[in-house]
Amino acid sequence: MSEWIAQARAAVKAGERLAMVTVVGAQGSTPRETGARMLVWPDHFTGTIGGGSLERQALDQARKLLTQDGRRHALQDYPLGPLLGQCCGGKVRLLVEQLDGASRPWLDEAVRACAEREPFVLQAEFEDGAIQRSVQAATQAPPDDPRTPIPEVRRLSELMKPAKPKLVIFGAGHIGQAVARAFAPLLFDLEWLASREDLRPEAGDTRAEVMSEDDLEACIEAAPPGALYAIFTHSHDLDYRLTRAVLKRGDFGYLGLIGSQTKRVRFERRLHDDGVDDLSRLTCPIGIPSLKSKAPAVIAVALAAELLQLTQEPAA
Repeated sequence: MSEWIAQARAAVKAGERLAMVTVVGAQGSTPRETGARMLVWPDHFTGTIGGGSLERQALDQARKLLTQDGRRHALQDYPLGPLLGQCCGGKVRLLVEQLDGASRPWLDEAVRACAEREPFVLQAEFEDGAIQRSVQAATQAPPDDPRTPIPEVRRLSELMKPAKPKLVIFGAGHIGQAVARAFAPLLFDLEWLASREDLRPEAGDTRAEVMSEDDLEACIEAAPPGALYAIFTHSHDLDYRLTRAVLKRGDFGYLGLIGSQTKRVRFERRLHDDGVDDLSRLTCPIGIPSLKSKAPAVIAVALAAELLQLTQEPAA
């Protein structure tokens, strides 16, 4: 959520002039949701609002805006079927705006708000053909109606949530590496941990933090409430120690353990003997059940799908 803020601030701080394209309204079937955005320079761009004709037209409009000195923003509706020939059939409202030195105050404030890891509102107010950006405290104000005719739009508010779900994964073998690669581009705060014995020779450039098995357990105590955990180390005994530690802590958002149903049954017996009785929230095997392959890359995709389903925002 906050990567584009840091990127935009760095650009304007360096004296660059760029444009930002934001989906501020989406009705019906659309390629991206409200809040999707791109940063656009004359010769490149980052991010996506869904590709296809919509994105090409938005890029053209953004770059045209960069050539204009007197105009700083444009708000426009795009019916995807009639206007652009895209089969989605919905309607998207885009806000295209210039970012430059004049944008530095609100970008600085947004960076500070992100550092606090608390939700905030990014607001745009429109008056006399001008746009004024500001950062406001998060409130429960009703969302802006994307059906409001554009000439009547006076304010747009976007709730920003800079804190990503915390995901702690244990293990740096084949599966650990595949999971780390799968989650790298996703909106999770990933912490990748492994024991020294867990590292395989082919993991020479691993990003995992290597520590003793006792320190791995200590990391569970140090994690924030609601953290997500996935365990796939080299050792069943270490898997068990880590699983028991998470279950005893109790305030986790997800606990996934690599293995078969047979492994789960064996672990359940040991956990009951150790006084851990509530095992209803232990997920083993991990990942969405419709993907049956045991290939590391497929396990990683199955786990990513499961956690995306778990953490996604509810539909409006």
